Amino acid sequence: MRAGLPALAMAVLLALPAAPVEAADEPAAKRPRIGLVLGGGGARGGAHVGVLRVLEELRIPVDYIAGTSMGSIVGGLYASGMNSQDIERELRAMDWADVFDDYPSRAERSFRRKSDDYSYVFKAKPGFNGGRLMIPPAYIRGQKLDLVLNRLTLSVVEVKDFDRLPIPYRAVATDIETGKAVVLAKGSLSVAIRASMAVPAAFDPVEIGGRLLVDGGIADNVPVNVARDMGADVLIVVDVGSGLTGREGISSALDITGQLANYLFTLNTEEQLKTLGPRDVLIRPPLGDIGGGSFARVPETFPIGERSARAAIEALQRYSLSTKDYAQYLAERARFPGGPVIDVVRIDNRSRVGKDVIEDRISAKPGQPLDIKQLEEDIGQIYGLEIFESVRYDLVREDGKNVLVISAKEKSWGPGYLQFGLAASNNFKGDNNFKMGVLYTRTEINALNGEWRLGGQLGDEPAIATEWHQPLDALSRYFVAGKVGYGKNNADIFDDTGHRISRYQVTSTRLELGGGREFGTWGEARLGYRRESGTAEVTTGAPAPNQDVNLGLAFLRLSDDKLDNVNFPREGHFGRAEYRVAREGLGSSTDYDQATLDYLQTFTWGRNTVIGRISGFGTMNGTAPLEAQVRLGGFLRLSGLQENQLSGQYAGLISLGYFRHINDIQFLQAYAGTSLEVGNVWQDSKSASFANTITAGSVFLGVDTPAGPLYFAYGRAEGGVYSFYIYLGPRFVF
Repeated sequence: MRAGLPALAMAVLLALPAAPVEAADEPAAKRPRIGLVLGGGGARGGAHVGVLRVLEELRIPVDYIAGTSMGSIVGGLYASGMNSQDIERELRAMDWADVFDDYPSRAERSFRRKSDDYSYVFKAKPGFNGGRLMIPPAYIRGQKLDLVLNRLTLSVVEVKDFDRLPIPYRAVATDIETGKAVVLAKGSLSVAIRASMAVPAAFDPVEIGGRLLVDGGIADNVPVNVARDMGADVLIVVDVGSGLTGREGISSALDITGQLANYLFTLNTEEQLKTLGPRDVLIRPPLGDIGGGSFARVPETFPIGERSARAAIEALQRYSLSTKDYAQYLAERARFPGGPVIDVVRIDNRSRVGKDVIEDRISAKPGQPLDIKQLEEDIGQIYGLEIFESVRYDLVREDGKNVLVISAKEKSWGPGYLQFGLAASNNFKGDNNFKMGVLYTRTEINALNGEWRLGGQLGDEPAIATEWHQPLDALSRYFVAGKVGYGKNNADIFDDTGHRISRYQVTSTRLELGGGREFGTWGEARLGYRRESGTAEVTTGAPAPNQDVNLGLAFLRLSDDKLDNVNFPREGHFGRAEYRVAREGLGSSTDYDQATLDYLQTFTWGRNTVIGRISGFGTMNGTAPLEAQVRLGGFLRLSGLQENQLSGQYAGLISLGYFRHINDIQFLQAYAGTSLEVGNVWQDSKSASFANTITAGSVFLGVDTPAGPLYFAYGRAEGGVYSFYIYLGPRFVF
């Protein structure tokens, strides 16, 4: 990824110069045409910014720019009229990890997709279509990167001939089919930049003119020849490649693979540098162990590039202009206003869903100025449906009108997806639980993005279920849904001392029908019917007759989910309220009403987060059977007690949790925390009181892994009751 991951260097704006330097003797009218060549090198390319700063201070004009990979980003933005001071500021502020993460934020994801987070399935969703397992063509599809590049080049979005930019420009990419260099001189500037830095397997390739393009460094990492062909008399060349690794640095198969890539880049670079003449200036910043993917170290490259340029100041000063001539040069560079008025909005829909699913989510209307912030939010919500590989925009001129084109391309590995899941727990007191599941989801069933699911689970509680979810309008505001399943689950009975005296295994068939209203991406109101019928059989403990299980109820549920992360939330809140009416006429074994309320709120400063939670449950107008009673006990639910040790008709829980983010490993974020919990379960409302609650607490270490959150915890409740826990699976949930 070393020479193309520069992807990130995109947030680069460039600074219009100042700084006095002695004027060159040569008249401006006779000066040579100067070409700037910026090579690829990933994060190392931040050094280009330091070089540009020195060129501006020396008042050296740039007439042509040719760039590859990271050089295409910095060069393209400079060519569009930006300059070095802004580049440095943008790169320092860049959230590199976020730009390289194509997974939509929870704020942008649809409520339907947010709800998936509360299951124990892995986030990864390989495609499964026609009996074949399919994976994405690259690790990074570039969705967020494309939006950043579009925003940074917005002022020249209507310029489709790169010779008409403030500085004529060329980006270099590689045709993945032939391996030959492709020089991009026309089209969308942001797309050309994106193609030039599409590192194979790291970024999706970019299709332009029927060719599939990837990182230009493969064919021409330092495009000296391209700048000469543009008409440059003199070249200023910046090579930020890392070169070949020494023998001492090659000790594994990965090192050997990296060396082969280095060899490819270095070979074509050296061939280009051999063509430099005595009037040309070569700058090679000594970037040491800063790797192509070391984007956290980009700020370190700025002064290194600047020092390298100053070391070549004697050669560079030959091309300095006087203050007057440089001011004239700047004035002659074309300027393009940003924020054009939109005349037409066009949807380029390359998916199975209807055009309205995309169009109705776009706020931009004809006759209004382009609001780039709102447009990015709209595109984020379309992408958050998680059926599109990319959602991008372009602004083109047609018949004198500004046409905003929204292009949505469905996932090439969809529309069917597999997810696997693993959940396990152990309290070191003989209670072990294990679940392993697989879930198949088929999206885009129809124009409104109907969805069908089939899931199976093995382990302590085997089950199989299928579900249908059907939006009723293009914005997915209204929906109907149905689910049917068959499975087994365990219900434990404990005595007053906390010892398990029996375990029932409930084998049942379950049905749920419902419909409702979604509120944007954050909330849902659902009205439904739930039916369960089966048998409860004693599997551990004293023999007892089998019991019939009959559950039949109608429910109304309101949900509000604005958490940024389910596993370790640091921003937002979650709330859910539900009222259930069970009646014999609906299939229930007895009549009763129930109400539940759960609310969680986060408070974060720096690396520290406090989570407050309140939960309540009550059975009214009757008595609920065992299978419908509330349960408490276990880690974060009266820690120290065994899992679901307490059961009854009423329950209350108030907890306060704290955790601290203790590392910065992207795929293994770790947290250390503690909790304080107060609550209990009661058999009748008269017994429910703070006077007879149980106080409990825990300390824990949590790791957010690709397989789900992993917790190591110690819990203790009043009376000296304690437990150690290991959990794999969500815990900050309801």
